[in-house]
Amino acid sequence: MEIPENKLISGRSFSWTNHARLKMRQYSLSEQRVKRVANHPERVEEGVAPRTTAAMQKAGTSKKHHEIWVMFQEVKLRNEKQKRIISAWRYPGATKPGRPLPQEIISEIEQATEAEE
Repeated sequence: MEIPENKLISGRSFSWTNHARLKMRQYSLSEQRVKRVANHPERVEEGVAPRTTAAMQKAGTSKKHHEIWVMFQEVKLRNEKQKRIISAWRYPGATKPGRPLPQEIISEIEQATEAEE
């Protein structure tokens, strides 16, 4: 069965920084889970790094809840839109909308971003 061209769904491509890979391993996050958070967030905020977006989804159980955060940049490479995943982490409990991240996470992300450049 052939699908008409206008019905084809082109998937978004992703690129990953080394920092994001390390954090995914540290927090036991799979690529698929990170992609799901980036594509279907419950909340979106401005990222702490320049020109970035932070996306969040709630996870866990009702007694032990946490949030999964992904920081990414929208970039255009080879005439294709990509999301460059910069960092991913689990946050215990719940954050309040608009509240900045703890300084330790901000400095860790800044150091990793500088090392990538």
